Amino acid sequence: MADNPDKKSPTLADALRSSRWAAGLTQEEWTQVDAGVVERQVPAGGFICRKGEQVDFWFGLIDGLAKMSSDWVTGKTATYTGLPPGAWFGEGSILKSEPRRYDVIALRDSRVACLRRETFLWLLDHSIPFNRYLLVQLNERLGQFIGLLESERLLDTDTRVARCLAGLFNPILYPGLGPQLAISQEEIGYLAGVSRQRVNRSLKVLEDAGFLSIEYGGVTIRDLDGLRRFGG
Repeated sequence: MADNPDKKSPTLADALRSSRWAAGLTQEEWTQVDAGVVERQVPAGGFICRKGEQVDFWFGLIDGLAKMSSDWVTGKTATYTGLPPGAWFGEGSILKSEPRRYDVIALRDSRVACLRRETFLWLLDHSIPFNRYLLVQLNERLGQFIGLLESERLLDTDTRVARCLAGLFNPILYPGLGPQLAISQEEIGYLAGVSRQRVNRSLKVLEDAGFLSIEYGGVTIRDLDGLRRFGG
């Protein structure tokens, strides 16, 4: 499924300046960011980053959709979270100075901002607002993964789909997304770990409950708090 062709794609500069972490940067800090960031285009099915590789960048999704996942020796795949436009990810791997422990795969053609590790660490040393952002980001991510563990072990399929969608509309991790997201039922299935047919049934349950509207090529969230509480 393609994104809305009428929607103007943001430039790299626009994507950076609309990011929450960039709000308090000084001109000197912006100079460092501008010199330390590049853009990559990743095709659907391609790897934005791979498990086991050296961590050279902090990533931000400008356009597209991706999933953070890991393949196990058993042949199973664990999907940790979906990543919509506006998502920044990989800070934990930089801070721990260890090989990356997960894959991030583009579910559709995606544009990615890549901030060099050296620039990230420079901001960490020089910017108090950037440090505050990271504290909030890491705490929110921890809560997201605790919720994922609960979802995988305790919740039924409808609730898993509800929590998956609610996670994509997290206003702290993905600010500025708005109530609408161009996403197919197949993509939701990839993120929630269920079939497209089962996603269709769950979406109808959630629509009937008034939490969202199913639209051509996407969904519109009507009650985000209700979606988060669904089945809980």
